[in-house]
Amino acid sequence: MAWFESPEQNSDHSDAGTSTGFASRRSFLGGAVRLLLGLAVAPLTGRVMAGRPDKVTLFLCGDVMTGRGVDQILPHPGDPRLYESYVKSAIAYVELAEKLNGPITKPVAFAWPWGDALGELERRRPDLRIINLETSVTRSDKAMPKGINYRMNPDNFPCITAAGIDCCVLANNHVLDWSEAGLRETLDTIGQAGIAVAGAGRDRDEAARPAILNLPGRGRVLVFAFGCEESGVPREWAAATRHPGVNVLPDLSRDSAREVATQVRAARRLDDLVVVSMHWGSNWGYAIPAAHRRFAHALIDAGGADIVYGHSSHHPRPLEVYKERLILYGCGDFINDYEGIQGYENYRDDLVLMYLPVLRAGDGTLARLVMVPFQIRNIRLHRASARDAAWLAGVLDRESRRFGARVSLETDNTLSLGWD
Repeated sequence: MAWFESPEQNSDHSDAGTSTGFASRRSFLGGAVRLLLGLAVAPLTGRVMAGRPDKVTLFLCGDVMTGRGVDQILPHPGDPRLYESYVKSAIAYVELAEKLNGPITKPVAFAWPWGDALGELERRRPDLRIINLETSVTRSDKAMPKGINYRMNPDNFPCITAAGIDCCVLANNHVLDWSEAGLRETLDTIGQAGIAVAGAGRDRDEAARPAILNLPGRGRVLVFAFGCEESGVPREWAAATRHPGVNVLPDLSRDSAREVATQVRAARRLDDLVVVSMHWGSNWGYAIPAAHRRFAHALIDAGGADIVYGHSSHHPRPLEVYKERLILYGCGDFINDYEGIQGYENYRDDLVLMYLPVLRAGDGTLARLVMVPFQIRNIRLHRASARDAAWLAGVLDRESRRFGARVSLETDNTLSLGWD
């Protein structure tokens, strides 16, 4: 358990905390002022332009954790030193994976960790590709005293560009693992690669600013990202006027949902679609805190999200469609170095999902959702077997039915979502 997160992050929560350090509140107030000055958006119906395709397909996934052991098998491994209770070198995570599934010939190609997922992306051709990049991309040696520290050598960043990623969400509990200098280098590296960022920045305003992803002739997708203290984001990581940091949300109250929606409306144009990324919740378990569901519903009610994109859990969690909009309560991990670690086998965290939601461009509602299952072996994604795909479909169907959603296994071993 110490190899994952601290014990207090590994239990389910029945509600969210109510801390008061809302670092982005000034940004919300600024958004409200802009709204009052006449930047309110037009109604969100009837938005399809003449000749514009009426559907937008996104690629979303859980946490992409390319630091630590993953970094060590890539062409330019960084310093492997760790400060964990039981593990002092990132190489140990590579050895655990090899012990379970056989040797890895190192160095691997930059695209190696994505494995079969690259073929699926090429075949399905989503309009945009959005990930939660849960690692610092830096050579900094200043480890924050938090026990678990992830970093990836910037020279290995082609691992991310190999998948054609359009946006890296950074509002999570590992992006500042190697201090403010590490975050600055992370932002510089991602920016130099031409990839958009959401959820962290060099100051409060930048951290709160959405990523704006253009679809030429088809409008835009805005990505807003928030980190919650309950998922391990330290309150002191909140970005400030002259300090880099994360866009930290202080609580999951209805007031906070309305403030997020105000910020969204201030930035949103008539033809925009909006993804709100939430790094929240515990690492393990299928229970969804009541506060998460209330927040997601309130955010949608206020016109603040077309997709609520939740992550932090190490395995997929239930799904819901509320007012025809998708809520992903926990996407699970997608790329990590947990292979061979024992203690949570019943959750099958080796099974991960590629989420491919298709939205109606006219109003942002969900047309369909396809999920492609993979298994992590040798720190690489392989298409899941029929048996494993059926297991994952059964678990997600069981857990999602209490929210009015159904998960079905298709003949090609993909999963599809139905809802009431």
